[in-house]
Amino acid sequence: MTTRRHPMSGERGFFLSDESALNNQIQATHLPDMEDINVRPILIIIEDIMRLTQPSGDAHATTTITATTHVAQAHPLLDKSTDKVSHGGAYYDEKSYQTTYCDEKAYHQPSYRDEKAFHKTSYLEAEIVKVLACPINRVSCEIVCKIAGGGESHQVTMDLLRSLTSYAWEAKIVIALAAFAINYGEFWVVEHLHIKNPLAKNIATLEDLPDTLAMAGGGEPRKQFDAVIHLLTKILEVTHCIIKFKELPPLYISAQSPEITAANTNIPSAVYWSIRGILVCASTLLNLIDGGYDYPSTFTSWEILNLAHKLSVIFNRLQNSIEICNEIIERKKLEDAYIKFKTLLETTHIDNMQVLTELFLFKEDQRPLYNGLRRTNEQLTVLKMKYVLLLISDLELPLEELHVLYMIQYEWSVKHDYEVLWLPIIAPGNVDEVKFYDLRSSMPWYSADHPALVNPAAIRYACEELKFTHRPMLVVLDPHGKLSNRDALPMIYIWGAMAFPFTKDWERKLWEESEWNIELLADHIDPRIPEWIIGNKVICLYGGDDLEWIRRFTLTARAVAMAVGVALEMLYVGKRNPGGKVRRCHEVITRENLSYIFASDYYDYVWYFWERLACMWVSRKQIERAVDTDVIMRRLLDLLTYDSTEEGWAVFSRGNVEITIDMGENVLAVLERYKDWAHEVDHPDKFVSVLDKSLSGFHPEHHCLRLILPGQAGYIPETVACTCGKTMDKYVMYRCCTD
Repeated sequence: MTTRRHPMSGERGFFLSDESALNNQIQATHLPDMEDINVRPILIIIEDIMRLTQPSGDAHATTTITATTHVAQAHPLLDKSTDKVSHGGAYYDEKSYQTTYCDEKAYHQPSYRDEKAFHKTSYLEAEIVKVLACPINRVSCEIVCKIAGGGESHQVTMDLLRSLTSYAWEAKIVIALAAFAINYGEFWVVEHLHIKNPLAKNIATLEDLPDTLAMAGGGEPRKQFDAVIHLLTKILEVTHCIIKFKELPPLYISAQSPEITAANTNIPSAVYWSIRGILVCASTLLNLIDGGYDYPSTFTSWEILNLAHKLSVIFNRLQNSIEICNEIIERKKLEDAYIKFKTLLETTHIDNMQVLTELFLFKEDQRPLYNGLRRTNEQLTVLKMKYVLLLISDLELPLEELHVLYMIQYEWSVKHDYEVLWLPIIAPGNVDEVKFYDLRSSMPWYSADHPALVNPAAIRYACEELKFTHRPMLVVLDPHGKLSNRDALPMIYIWGAMAFPFTKDWERKLWEESEWNIELLADHIDPRIPEWIIGNKVICLYGGDDLEWIRRFTLTARAVAMAVGVALEMLYVGKRNPGGKVRRCHEVITRENLSYIFASDYYDYVWYFWERLACMWVSRKQIERAVDTDVIMRRLLDLLTYDSTEEGWAVFSRGNVEITIDMGENVLAVLERYKDWAHEVDHPDKFVSVLDKSLSGFHPEHHCLRLILPGQAGYIPETVACTCGKTMDKYVMYRCCTD
């Protein structure tokens, strides 16, 4: 067989050195006057041709085409997702702890082969093919003629661009690809059928194809064929990128934006080199089909490899621009979603369903709530027209807080006007599945079925507007979905179920009805306290972790009470942030029967006692009560100040009437001198008032105290007055524990 000349060999200057001049030439051919055409259906057909026309047994080439173009098999033009789907409805498999933001069955954009989408897709393809069939066939003929005529690559490419002058850039390249695919596909149809189909066999014989088919087996022709497939893959990658630019939503990114403008400078060049690559592929395949096995292919191979490299560089540039544009679009989408969510949350609606729905991302048939009591999933409608208390936290929800909320939940069980809903605030991809499910299963209220269901706008609102960092919050939504309290935990810790409906006006009313007494201080802490109040007994609450002082104080107080005939009940309430010292004090107090301690879960109740005090301080400050004019604030300051020292302290109260408080050393000193004032206690009811008078008259050397407020209390005052009357200096302290 004689050597045949390569149809497009001998061109002058493979890559033009002056890119600027080349770009000017390309731009001069571009005068679009056609309406925008969605070319994706045509591209899908092209890719199917490429996939279906690989040589028999050519698994590698088939895999390459499929892996490169699988994105196109999902038909973007068929399902422009809206509403919940548009911001990534979440789906997860609890059993396997695998989370994904797209349920393939429900949310994938259907392939044009899906049964429901098939007819619609076929209609779209038919309409678009009608529009583009003429230029596709015309270009197909041009490619064959110009290659057969030995045209030079650059000139032929420019001729094709001029013939496609009225089409958009993405249409030019898809038309050229389709034109190539027709010739390429027709050849392989004959190849696939020639053994069994007499007509195909005769055509193959006339075209001398039997010898050509040997290229599937290996050798130099096979190498050139693989190189062509590789180049076609790069062309398809670039084509997809160009189409993606066309599909960018103008609502979120303008065509005049710097990012789009920068990308547009690369697209003409990308189209030029892609079409030039198509011509080289066609020329190489025509040479192979034409029987040119002994043609020295050094230049051809070099040209294909260099074109593939150049298109790879162009693809990387375009892909980088697409990623930048997508980031901008995603930020704008998230910003719009956040503004919408914020406006929605601060507006009154007919009911709360619109707001609750926006808290989550879920499918219509999905049940996004988990009922902790029934262990079942529920629809959002179970919360309709109820007060919803959103428990906002991360996965490090302190057990003591959970236990206290459980305790309060029992009080809530008699009311049906409000429900608690746990909304986990967790960064995407940072979910400890085991910890989440363990925590969710331990809650006797509603929870989000999975953190991935929580709307990112809700997470952002919690962090930016509600100032959530780590400490749990309880945000109240009224039956109309309006935010009525940014954090109701202080109210609930102070008043329990009486805090309903958790509004600021109701908080003021509750404070107006409150006085400084033992009921306010500790009524919700221990069920024995209400009994002692009813029995008009003298109640003593004391704290600190100085074990020696505790022994002296409790023994002395009991001795004095017995001496003056007073029924005294004592309860140890420990210290804020209780640690090992408080536990040891509990053990000794129980073993030596010095006083009562909390009946069970004492650690949680100690924490609750001090947390209530901090909540009272915050709540009173927020309704603008001052320490120097408000008795409750003054006494709260005393308790918090005493706890900030290393000493003990004590409160004595008769029922819910008189109450007195002082530092441990002062109380102990006055009790040890009880003979000096015991004669005034001529009736048990006078014990507390006489003790208070004696403490007021006791004037030891003054020592200024310190006050440590919890940083998570929610409100830190700018100034606090010391017991001496001076303003305390403010410092920042980071402390883990004192044990």
